[in-house]
Amino acid sequence: MNQPVETLRDRKKRRTRAALERAALRLSAEKGYDHVTVEEIAAEADVSVRTFFNYFASKDEAVIGVDPETGPRVVARIFAAPEDASPFEAYRQAVLAEITDDLENARELWLLRKDVLTQRPDLLVRMFTSNAESEQLLADAVARRAGLPESHLYPRLLVAAGGTAFRCAVARWAFDDTVALGDVVGAALDMFATGLAHVPPHQTEGGAS
Repeated sequence: MNQPVETLRDRKKRRTRAALERAALRLSAEKGYDHVTVEEIAAEADVSVRTFFNYFASKDEAVIGVDPETGPRVVARIFAAPEDASPFEAYRQAVLAEITDDLENARELWLLRKDVLTQRPDLLVRMFTSNAESEQLLADAVARRAGLPESHLYPRLLVAAGGTAFRCAVARWAFDDTVALGDVVGAALDMFATGLAHVPPHQTEGGAS
């Protein structure tokens, strides 16, 4: 199967989004979140207010930084993985494909977001909710890839564990400039691969799933 190809337009959109997130976080760290306006964020990123609203519905979304296109993009990559790839390997490849040069160079952005969200627990809760919705989308894709019902424990556990591994890897990478994000995420995913690399047998009616 052919992997989705990121176009030049896609890369430009990703970089504009990152510039707006960075501006929102820098200004919030410097002035306090409640004292920052959308107009200031747009000016800091050198774009129009209209462009800001092409990417985010509010200042909150810019600070939280959850890209609604990430989930569908990872799902597409899961389905596009080679037919002989296990569901775990399809998931692993899809996650690692998300780690572009832009993300590799985003340590400052991650640390700024951590500091700002720590001061705003309400936004932290919203970020966790968005992540949970994305994980459900990925779990459904893994279930389909594995030929299992969406309610099966395997896809849910794989994606939840994978998300935890990713977050732990990012936390380490953010404070250690001697490691590459792709390498540390790959290593974290491999740590639980032995237990989740193979699809468990699907139980018949009356058995646990």
